[in-house]
Amino acid sequence: MLGSRPIAASAASKVRIGVLKFGTVSWALDTLKDRKFDAANGIDVDVIYFAGEDATNVAILAGAIDMIVTDWLWVSRQRSDGGDVTMAPYSTAVGAIMVKEASPVRTITDLKGKKIGVAGGPLDKSWLLIQALARRDHGLDLPAISDVVFGAPPLISEKAIQGELDAVLNFWHFCARLEANGFRRLLGADDAAHALGAAGPVSALGYVFHDKWAIENPDVVRGFLKASAQARDLLAKSDEEWLRLAPIVRAEGKELAKLRDRYREGIPRRPGAEEAADAGRLYRVLAGIGGERLVGSAPEMAPGTFWQEPPK
Repeated sequence: MLGSRPIAASAASKVRIGVLKFGTVSWALDTLKDRKFDAANGIDVDVIYFAGEDATNVAILAGAIDMIVTDWLWVSRQRSDGGDVTMAPYSTAVGAIMVKEASPVRTITDLKGKKIGVAGGPLDKSWLLIQALARRDHGLDLPAISDVVFGAPPLISEKAIQGELDAVLNFWHFCARLEANGFRRLLGADDAAHALGAAGPVSALGYVFHDKWAIENPDVVRGFLKASAQARDLLAKSDEEWLRLAPIVRAEGKELAKLRDRYREGIPRRPGAEEAADAGRLYRVLAGIGGERLVGSAPEMAPGTFWQEPPK
């Protein structure tokens, strides 16, 4: 006999989140699960690993999972095309142009004639923002005056270490590893964003889910975002937690410390509405340089791209 205990009501609500196996989001999710922050907030986070970003995008659009981590440009484009995905900020950490410590390259103008490696492809947000700043402030067309090569992030970093590239623009965690191994930041995408009109840090990535799912499961969304915030708060304060994560991060010593510090710098601290306003400004800059291939036919960031929690 089961009695009168409401079994269904006591069961934690599952949240299926799709992430890249070796992505940095998996660090925070591992902490979330290890410390049982999900259970403490009445949910059960089921982490599902994918090999590539395209696969996660397809999975959430097909309804196979509840949540992914991606950028606001993708969210805006989906909304402009009639979709209902929305994004809650996760990290403001972005890439930077890196050069060897002894490199004669000291300013963006010194990149003229240099060989630059870029991860993420020609439509990478960071690359476009840096191009826009170079054009506005220095009259430079970086792709025209430099030898630009594109490649996978690990390959770009390896070529830089080997001296085959004069400068590289890579994702933030690859940049952090380079910083720990004799490289310095020439110009960050965050520096470019600020110079181009952002009043503060803007999340490059966020937790993305459907409006419909959020409306139907408000407590689940709130529980997940609270659990995620608790995990990030722990990572912000506890060096010991980073030592526990070292095998997952695949770093130790100075490299682990640099990754920890850069991760902490990327934890969002501003209200979502402020980030959304700045993202709208940057959208216009990116649309101007990336064109229809980047944003489609929408001249402005779609309303609702950044999720606004409804009042309880």
